[in-house]
Amino acid sequence: MKNRKDSDTTKHSSQTTHSGQKSDSGELRVQDLGRHHHSSRIITASVMLFVMILLACGVYFSFFDSSNETKASNVSPLFHSEERKVYDPVLPDKAVKLPADFQLHPDFQHEWWHYFASVVDAEGQEYGIQWSYFRVATDERETSGWQSPQLYIANVVISSGTKTWKEQRLARGGIGQAGMRNRPFRIWLDNWSWRSLSSTPFPGLLDVQSDEFGMVLTSKTIGPYVLNGDKGYQIKHDLLPIASYSFSAPFLSVQGQLRLEGQPAFTVKGKAWLNKEWGSALLAEGRRGWDWFVFDLDDGRTLSVTQSRHDQQLPYTYGTLADRSGKVISLSDSDISITPLNTSTLPNGRRLPLQWSIEVPESNIKLMTKVVRRDMWLPFVIPYWEGPVSASGSHEAKGFMQLTGY
Repeated sequence: MKNRKDSDTTKHSSQTTHSGQKSDSGELRVQDLGRHHHSSRIITASVMLFVMILLACGVYFSFFDSSNETKASNVSPLFHSEERKVYDPVLPDKAVKLPADFQLHPDFQHEWWHYFASVVDAEGQEYGIQWSYFRVATDERETSGWQSPQLYIANVVISSGTKTWKEQRLARGGIGQAGMRNRPFRIWLDNWSWRSLSSTPFPGLLDVQSDEFGMVLTSKTIGPYVLNGDKGYQIKHDLLPIASYSFSAPFLSVQGQLRLEGQPAFTVKGKAWLNKEWGSALLAEGRRGWDWFVFDLDDGRTLSVTQSRHDQQLPYTYGTLADRSGKVISLSDSDISITPLNTSTLPNGRRLPLQWSIEVPESNIKLMTKVVRRDMWLPFVIPYWEGPVSASGSHEAKGFMQLTGY
């Protein structure tokens, strides 16, 4: 365990699996059947590699499309819906409904799942686990195959107190390389998948394997789902037309195995949190980014707080406080006080507020956060800081923090 070292890998994925195993697209890789087949595979692999390079470059330049933009705006282009493209709007009179809304929503521009887990092994070593699964529509067409406008991105991060392992994969939609099925529930990108035996995500198995690490984790609900905002309709600013649909499963137990850098797999267990969000034009013109916190409080409640930042508007803060009995308190800007306390300069030169004060006075919550590790900047296609945090004050708490747009 002590000789594990940092791993930082980004893969622009093709349909790659171990020889003789089925890929998520259902194709079985076979052994060499002769020189002609060998040459065909080389040509096919070369074409797919070329396509994925073009895809990756397209995504990259969609984020870094102007050398005059500041670092603070580099998260926004892919999340801003251009006027010439028409996607389904997010409307306040439509409530999120489960299990129907576990499925993908391809008529909206963006959709993502975020999974955070705090686990411990038999020796008491703590690990933070982060899994994110994004779907982004490049336009509003409803086409399949290679003409599909859907792009999928998956990120995985495992961290201990001293080490980090991370990897990202990209995939085209429409060709079986990534997607979702409802019955039974499965979302996948290459050989990374979340699947269950029912039409809902839980009990669910998260299975991620790479050269440097792997994990197989089973998550179960130990409390209710939570619809954020007004029945799942979440306003992100009181003066700007920004909103999304979202819900979470903040009460999860998790157990399974981790494998790190060739070491034998070992058992872990702990708590987890799953959040799903979808919409169109999630950030308006003049967007900058957001600061998102999720906490398990020591009294059994869960707290989610997000501060949305804009160039020419004051930040807007919103959140959700929930307990296992099903009581949910939707928090708006006037309910929350959030203040950065300490700004740190990372080795890449970016300055980020890594320590915060968060207060919800009506609920007698006053927290001061502390990061487990400072160096959790994730240089993915969508770059951001994300990692485990603890908090003290009115409550002891553990959770995760995500900072974008810095």
